[in-house]
Amino acid sequence: MALFRQKDETPSLEDEVMEQLLSEEEGIEPIESRLRHNILRMPKEIEQASGIVVYGRRIRSLLFSTDIAIIKNCDADAVFCVYPFTAQRAVHAAVIHAASMPVFCGVGGGTTQGSRAVYLAMDAENQGAMGVVFNSPIPNKDLRMASRVLDIPIVVTVTNDKDDIGRRISHGATILNVAGGARTPEIVKGIRQRFPKVPIVASGGKTPESITATIEAGANAIVYTPPSSAALFRELMDSYRNQ
Repeated sequence: MALFRQKDETPSLEDEVMEQLLSEEEGIEPIESRLRHNILRMPKEIEQASGIVVYGRRIRSLLFSTDIAIIKNCDADAVFCVYPFTAQRAVHAAVIHAASMPVFCGVGGGTTQGSRAVYLAMDAENQGAMGVVFNSPIPNKDLRMASRVLDIPIVVTVTNDKDDIGRRISHGATILNVAGGARTPEIVKGIRQRFPKVPIVASGGKTPESITATIEAGANAIVYTPPSSAALFRELMDSYRNQ
């Protein structure tokens, strides 16, 4: 197929390259650079997930990390910025500023509840977070308060099958995050049977088998915990030593 070519004109090198690209059955080649080709890639099994669509963007993989270096060098669809301390504005600001993908910010639930958690959620939205995450112990009244003032999705963590999912949803939960350890696929399956249309993200474990099992149970997206920076650096140094 000629592009902008007169009938008798000899095809240029640019024309030939363009025609070759258009005729490729497998599509356009991925773009990488000389230095940034060695990034942390999400497990291929996550591509089986249907994804959740937030503001027109489909999200299948969420990187569970606050490590700026890993966040800047991965191919995750979003960042799950949740950490084991009281929520802090400085942490949210740093991750949102560094990330090139949407960020879901943890704003409370356990040690942080009530109006402080709601204020932090509002601040995260104003900084540009795509959504906020409340941990499992968050009271339903706090969810209701947050849902009245926020215009971004509210993710609520579910840790076992005793949680009253119906009340969570009715009080403002937009997305469920299932983090039940080894029982995660079982919990996901139970929720999916009762609530076939609710968006579910879930921790998929570290093996292809556990990720696949979680997706087959009904999870729409996977929260993936990456190796630590120390582990990744150790692997890099081992490769240098073996050269």
